[in-house]
Amino acid sequence: MSKFLLVGLGNIGAEYAHTRHNIGFDVLDFFVAKHGASFQTERLADMTNFRFRGKTLVCIKPSTYMNLSGRAVKYWMDREKIPLKNILVIVDELALPLSKLRLKAKGGHAGHNGLKSIEETLGTTEYPRLRFGIGNEFPKGMQVDFVLGKWTVPEKKIVAKKIEKCTEAIENYVIAGPELTMNSLNNLDFGT
Repeated sequence: MSKFLLVGLGNIGAEYAHTRHNIGFDVLDFFVAKHGASFQTERLADMTNFRFRGKTLVCIKPSTYMNLSGRAVKYWMDREKIPLKNILVIVDELALPLSKLRLKAKGGHAGHNGLKSIEETLGTTEYPRLRFGIGNEFPKGMQVDFVLGKWTVPEKKIVAKKIEKCTEAIENYVIAGPELTMNSLNNLDFGT
């Protein structure tokens, strides 16, 4: 029986809710609700698990704050005995336009504190991640405000479509693996 660890990255606290940086939480909330499950507060994360197509999906939203996400990922990997290849981290990505999603089997952290923490804690970059493009339309020096800001009204339509597509991509990843999922997802354009 296969087990998967699905990790949505974000920051806990009402001031961070539904910001660009918290899209990992929002995607996982949508995914879990679609499957009729709900999160409980557990050690280092809000967690739920359920069966899907004969597989167990362990879903976590780390409660460690973004820059310590690796602690939660390592704890739940070890506790649930989930191999590295069966992890999927859902993360916001400045280097991708809002119109894009990218699934990658591995890669660097590109300055993202959540990915940096996971890389440092696990000692590897060889884990899959689903990168949710948030764009980089901000004035020089305003990156933090942009990343921690809320979506604009026009952006919200695209974000809603992409969250639904992420849910499909996660299901495909679990059923068919990263290669096939990448082929169907990485060239899509959600328009702007």
